[in-house]
Amino acid sequence: MSLIDLLTGNTSSQVAEQAENKFGISKNQIIALLAVAAPLVISHLRNKSQDSNEAEALNNALDKDHDGSILNDASQAEARQAEGGSILNHVFGGEKENVENQLSQNTGISIDKIGPILAMLAPVIMGYIGQQKQQNNVGAGGLGGLLDGILGNASNQAQAQQSSPLNDILGSVLGNGQSSSSGNPLNDILGSVLGGGGQQQQGGGGLGSILGGLFGGK
Repeated sequence: MSLIDLLTGNTSSQVAEQAENKFGISKNQIIALLAVAAPLVISHLRNKSQDSNEAEALNNALDKDHDGSILNDASQAEARQAEGGSILNHVFGGEKENVENQLSQNTGISIDKIGPILAMLAPVIMGYIGQQKQQNNVGAGGLGGLLDGILGNASNQAQAQQSSPLNDILGSVLGNGQSSSSGNPLNDILGSVLGGGGQQQQGGGGLGSILGGLFGGK
């Protein structure tokens, strides 16, 4: 299963419905948030895994707590919300508040709800990484390459899908129709994560400035 499959499949839809019912936020806003948050979390973990100690810690956490079962049982997302908060604290550290502010501005989800919703989504993202780790039989030393491959494959897939329901959702949620200078919002997000430069710098506002300097030199 590719990252795009995760974002467009039953798991994301079911988790979004849970969050919609719990927080009163539209399902499309939740899906858009997951589409931005998933590559952002994966990107941060990829960078952390360049440190051997961080890679070992991530490898242990994936083996112990994230076997991918959550992808087949979306009810775990709400039950593991507290755990999700701890995941976000580790992934983003001192950037967490800034990340939440940026995501709140871009998705229209209020700042008091963005953190709890992200905490529901985090175990799903980790479960996906854990599933990919198992399927590819990767240990601590291979995590950076695995995460890089997930992002690269998603970017290639997004480039091939100029028109998709997910892009329609992203276009409507992220920036009120001015969300994408390239006409492919998901590709712009992944381009930002991968340091793809140009397209996300154009167009001003909306996705043109999504996540601002969060990706920085990452």
